[in-house]
Amino acid sequence: MTFQTFMLAIGLMLVLEGIGPCLFPNKWRAYMLEISQQNQRVLQRIGGSILVSGIVLLIIFS
Repeated sequence: MTFQTFMLAIGLMLVLEGIGPCLFPNKWRAYMLEISQQNQRVLQRIGGSILVSGIVLLIIFS
């Protein structure tokens, strides 16, 4: 993977992460509040699921 490809991936991630707060700020704030009140175990499972999904996608498409 080249540095340019890596930077494109980071840029795409930032665009996708910015869509929610930019287009739906009130819903995004409520979602973040709900997430912040979740049990630590639930957050770890969500984070782990996202992490594993990302690794699987990287393996499949690389």
